[in-house]
Amino acid sequence: MTIKNSIQLAINSMKHNKNRTILTVLGMVIGVSSIVMVFSAGEGIRGLITGQIESFGTNIIEVEIRIPTDKNKSDVSQNTGSATGLAQGIQITTLTLEDIEDIGKLPNIESGYGAIMGQELASYENKRKKIFLMGVNSSFIDIDKSEIQDGRFFSDAEDKSLSKVIILGSKIKTDLFGESDPIDNYITLGKSKYRVIGTLKERGAMMGMDFDSQAYIPVRTLQKKVLGIDYIMYSIHSLKNTRLAKDTANQMKLILRENHNIDNPEDIPALDDFAVVTMEEMMNTLNSITKYITILLLAIVAVSLIVAGVGIMNIMYVVVSERTFEIGLRKSVGAKYFDIMWQFLMEAVIISIFGAIIGIVFGIGLSAIIYIVANKFGLAWHFAVPIEAFLVSIGFALFCGLIFGVFPAKKAAAMDPIVALRNKN
Repeated sequence: MTIKNSIQLAINSMKHNKNRTILTVLGMVIGVSSIVMVFSAGEGIRGLITGQIESFGTNIIEVEIRIPTDKNKSDVSQNTGSATGLAQGIQITTLTLEDIEDIGKLPNIESGYGAIMGQELASYENKRKKIFLMGVNSSFIDIDKSEIQDGRFFSDAEDKSLSKVIILGSKIKTDLFGESDPIDNYITLGKSKYRVIGTLKERGAMMGMDFDSQAYIPVRTLQKKVLGIDYIMYSIHSLKNTRLAKDTANQMKLILRENHNIDNPEDIPALDDFAVVTMEEMMNTLNSITKYITILLLAIVAVSLIVAGVGIMNIMYVVVSERTFEIGLRKSVGAKYFDIMWQFLMEAVIISIFGAIIGIVFGIGLSAIIYIVANKFGLAWHFAVPIEAFLVSIGFALFCGLIFGVFPAKKAAAMDPIVALRNKN
């Protein structure tokens, strides 16, 4: 018997038992739809994160504090240990504004600013609000994507003279001043008065950070007059030529190691109390994270596909039992072992592929709905279904059809024709 005849017989059998076929296909549809949605969601999350990172600028290098770790640990262990230590309150006080100035002398550095964060109770007249304070250099407004709505940003002279001036995010401005103009009015931070010299345009939240709920003051003012410290938490530097980002990052590391008295940095890089991160490294890290999350979700989805495969196997055993007389009749007129096996195996495969095709269509539709809902809630979600989704879906469907269809098919093919003919219902 040819494969074409086997396919025709399988299709006729499926048509004869439509309800059973629909229920069998349903499990495969659910599993394959989940695969497509997982791949699409992975692309959407990757696009969302990429867009948010790029909104900070594609020509930047970040320097952040980290806790030195054991030289024998892997990079992952070092990063994990550093993050855990910072979360436990371990302070790194070695990164300073002097480091920013030295880095700024590199030929490929266009500009840069240091930053420190804090919180303070702000009040204006009878309105009070706990606000998030960002202490930055005056060059912040030239590098960051924040835009001035009214007034101006503070100058370098105001930063160095510890001026008590402040720029308000749009939500803080609304909460404290409503519709009135806050420029040149004074708000109270703690026990000191700060003059409002500017407000920022609405920007929204990115990477879990609500920019509209932040206020900006000179970094030296926040250091000396609010927090009582002389260090910063991180710095951002813009590049003249992004193609030289890796070389510039290495030059920055040398400067920081010299400034921080870190000996033998080539042999013991774990002694670094800082991390220099380029945009490319940041993107690679995030892409790796989303890739592993996608793989984990696919592993979970695979369980539903295996369940669907077991369902196909059980149904095929029922089909074999119901068609025992037909099997005996066909074998008695010359049908071979592989003729019978191919017929039933092909039926299982066709059910799997049919379910995969419907599942792909449903998965694309549901992914599109997720895209629409996400965008309605203000997320810059990207709708995409990568080719891997189709390949994995069809591949897994074929795998399930073959693996879970072969046992009932072998049972049918191995029947004794005389015994089978006696079982006519």
